Amino acid sequence: MYEVGEEPDPRFSLANERTFLAWLRTSIALMAAGIGFAALGPTGNALDLAVSCALLATGITCSLSAFQHWMACERALRLSEPLPSPWMAAILGVGLAVTGVLAAILVLRR
Repeated sequence: MYEVGEEPDPRFSLANERTFLAWLRTSIALMAAGIGFAALGPTGNALDLAVSCALLATGITCSLSAFQHWMACERALRLSEPLPSPWMAAILGVGLAVTGVLAAILVLRR
């Protein structure tokens, strides 16, 4: 990646890095919530497990895709191309929507 194109303005590279770190913080929070919910879930049934797994899966997916997105943005900056679309936001939105639905079912069943 560093061999292609020209060195971009450091401000853009640093902004890209800050965005990458923000996605990682989001990933850590989601995975911690999944582990916490598994350990302290209200009922300990299969629905608790589903909420925990949904949080963990969303966090893992977000973490894995954060690095790929950072590389794609850095490459686009170096080649003066348009930045790639933030498809991670869609994954995060869908993952959290699924988690929210499962949590709502859990609350309604209580």
